[in-house]
Amino acid sequence: MALTMTRGEREAFLADVHIGVLAINEEGMGPSAAPIWYLYEPGGEIEFSMSGSSQKARLLEVGSRVSLVAQRETTPPGYVSVEGVVTSIGEQSTPEFLERLYGRYLDAAEAKRRVAARGETEIESVILRVRPERWRTTDYSKA
Repeated sequence: MALTMTRGEREAFLADVHIGVLAINEEGMGPSAAPIWYLYEPGGEIEFSMSGSSQKARLLEVGSRVSLVAQRETTPPGYVSVEGVVTSIGEQSTPEFLERLYGRYLDAAEAKRRVAARGETEIESVILRVRPERWRTTDYSKA
């Protein structure tokens, strides 16, 4: 029995709400990996927002390769791991982008509140986009 997901299944899984773990190569060390919120629509690029001065942003440039893993936290377990290339980084995160990102993980009122709070503290954040190229999947609901 095959536990791998079809293209449609893996894209739907990644588009569902999961906290991802983004892994970035760090010269002379192991990969730097951190949990991250993301946006994804089937067939598109994966989008993230991060502080422009963060370690993640400092390690990345257009053309860098990264990996993202998203998993189902409930039974039956499943995951999607995707490798891809950074297609853009540096565009300022707009309040609209942040509200869409936060709204994926929080209720609408809390998303708006957090976006407003970011504006007050003037945290510089940038948008990172990754084009998925290589997928690995397992879905134990197929067992």
